[in-house]
Amino acid sequence: MFPLREFVLRLGLAALLGAAIGVERDLHRRPAGVRTSAFVCFGSALFTMLSFELAHRYGDTSSTRIASNLVQGIGFLGAGAILRETGGIVGLTTAATIFVEAAIGMAAGGGLYSVAGYAAALVLFSLVILGFITKRTGVKPRLLAVRIITSQTENIFGDVQQLVHRLKITLDYLRVSMEGAKSIVEFQADIKPDQERQVLEKFNRPGVVTEIIPVQGHLE
Repeated sequence: MFPLREFVLRLGLAALLGAAIGVERDLHRRPAGVRTSAFVCFGSALFTMLSFELAHRYGDTSSTRIASNLVQGIGFLGAGAILRETGGIVGLTTAATIFVEAAIGMAAGGGLYSVAGYAAALVLFSLVILGFITKRTGVKPRLLAVRIITSQTENIFGDVQQLVHRLKITLDYLRVSMEGAKSIVEFQADIKPDQERQVLEKFNRPGVVTEIIPVQGHLE
């Protein structure tokens, strides 16, 4: 039987590591913040300890039965964080984070303190440092809505088609409309920072208004 001190230590460490990951999620306004992350780690650690404890108390030869089913349960929780929105699927990073948090909780609950701490540090490194590098290098595209307004005399639609083809941008939609004497071309796509700059440079001329707006709710 685990002494009370061991229960407190393992559960406290799991909750602390989960909360540390949750702080990063909250700072970036992502789902699964401090409380959710702390609860996932805490619950995973508790289930792991109860699995060993109950198996020992009642003579069950399978001490990992509860802990193994925990993986399936966390899969359902992570799936709930994945949403399909305009332009694609969002929440994959959050779902993956929840899955890893459960593993960290299990490590803490199993007394593998070094493993739990190292795993949590690696998750934070991936979320903070790698996320920063990705944004700075511009390798990750953003879902943007582009609206170009000009007079009907200009062949703006043809210019847009040529630019999109040259930059190899895959469009979610492309729409042309008229508003009085104005011609409006709208499209939405995952666009890298360098591609966004080239779009602005292409249509930065008199008589043309270009609006680029990030699509709301497009979260990791």
